[in-house]
Amino acid sequence: MKNLFFMLLAFFFISTSSFAQQSTGFGIKAGLNYNANGDYFESIGANAKNPDRNVGYHFGFFGKIGNEIYFKPELMYTSTKSDYDNDSFKMQKLDAPLLVGVKVLGPISVFGGPAFQYILDTEFDGININDVKNDFTVGLNFGIGLNFNKVGIDLRYERGFSDNEATFLGNNGIGVSRIDTRPNQLILSLSLLL
Repeated sequence: MKNLFFMLLAFFFISTSSFAQQSTGFGIKAGLNYNANGDYFESIGANAKNPDRNVGYHFGFFGKIGNEIYFKPELMYTSTKSDYDNDSFKMQKLDAPLLVGVKVLGPISVFGGPAFQYILDTEFDGININDVKNDFTVGLNFGIGLNFNKVGIDLRYERGFSDNEATFLGNNGIGVSRIDTRPNQLILSLSLLL
C-alpha cells in the first residue's frame, strides 16, 4: 500500500511539473493566519500571560520576477487576534514580505525573506491602544509553495524580530499593562497570477 501511495505521489509531481507557474507578473492573494502575538503583562512585575492562538485573515497583491529562482515582493493587509484569558488583543497591519524563492521539484518551491510590518490599529478588550513602541517592525517569512499555471498555494511561518510592545493603563486603571505585538503565525494563502 505504501508503494502504491509513493508511486501515485511521484506520478502526480511528474504530471503536474509541466503545468507549474512559469510566468513573471503580478497578482492577488488572500488567506488565513493561525496566529498569536506575544506575552501580556498586566502590570510591572506581573507574570506573563501566554496568548491563545486564533484564526485571522489577510489579502493583498504580489509581484513575481523570475522562474527557477524568483523574487516575490508582496503587500498585504493582515488582521490578527490573540486571546488572554477573558481579554482579546486585535491588530490590523500592512505586511510587506520581500521573498526570494527557488523551484525545487516541478511545481514546488521554497522561499524566505524579510517581512516589514506597519501597524495600523491595535485594540485590547475594546480599548484602542495608541502607544505602540514602534509602528514599523521587521520579521522573517519562510515556507513552501505549490504553483499550477496561474494559481498558487503556499504555507509559511512568520516571526517578528523587533522587540515591540503596546503599553496602556491596566483594566483597573492603575498601573501600566503591556503586550508584545510581535507576530508568531502560520499563514496559508491562495494566489492568482493575473
